[in-house]
Amino acid sequence: MVKELLILLIGSSLVSNVVLSQFLGLCPFLGVSKNTKTAAGMGVAVIFVITLASVVAGAIYSFILVPFNVTYLQTIVFILVIAALVQFVEMVLKKFIPSLYQALGVYLPLITTNCAVLGVALTNVQKSYGILYGTVNGFATAVGFTISIVILAGLREKMEYNDIPRPFKGMPMVLLTAGLMAIAFCGFSGLL
Repeated sequence: MVKELLILLIGSSLVSNVVLSQFLGLCPFLGVSKNTKTAAGMGVAVIFVITLASVVAGAIYSFILVPFNVTYLQTIVFILVIAALVQFVEMVLKKFIPSLYQALGVYLPLITTNCAVLGVALTNVQKSYGILYGTVNGFATAVGFTISIVILAGLREKMEYNDIPRPFKGMPMVLLTAGLMAIAFCGFSGLL
């Protein structure tokens, strides 16, 4: 069981990286990756939301939706759970870490519409993960998101001081960099 959980942890964070191989969560990935501090803060917030959403969504699915035979409501229920968790994270950051709250700006509420969060909850159901496996999958997926966004932020900080041709300045260079990162992460496919 520990071996399976470790494989799931590595697989979900590196091999099947939610951003670089599934292309989910691109809005905060591209928008918040201007500096590493903000990117790391967003990553921590996403780790918290996805992990908690995996636990709560898995419990609701297993103990309410399946027994009452209303699994067709899973998407609506998962969206409501995610929205509530994001509101909770937003209130906590505003109260205890106002600088990070200000730095994340509009991207914090966008976690609610981050398709990666909903994608993890739906993947857990599709792959018939129980609450434990679903939670590990959610945590690992969020860690993979954090790894990706922090790497991109570091690269973007370094690129600011480079002489880049005018047509490539800004978002074209970021998209090129993200594409090269996706190719590099394909190298992890032989890991498992």
